Amino acid sequence: MHMLHKAVLAMVVVISTTAMALADDADRVRQLRSTDSIMPLATIVKMVEARYPGKLLDVELEEEHGKVVYEIEFLGDDHQVHHLEIDARSGSFIDNGDH
Repeated sequence: MHMLHKAVLAMVVVISTTAMALADDADRVRQLRSTDSIMPLATIVKMVEARYPGKLLDVELEEEHGKVVYEIEFLGDDHQVHHLEIDARSGSFIDNGDH
């Protein structure tokens, strides 16, 4: 029974930490959007869909080398998972070797 309590406690800590990280990310996105520092996600998704047919799987907003980028993962019509990086400020596609 003692092991069960430890397992439940560990799950609660992981879930709480994940929830706090997601809330921080949402706040960061709102702040960047409110100052027009990044392009809206809807605009970025339309750009990707126009250029690469397929199904959107995941989007993350990250900071890399001093730039804020959208990291996009999608399932292409070729049934392969592809990864794109798009400059969140300018909307330009960053060459990452996948496309």
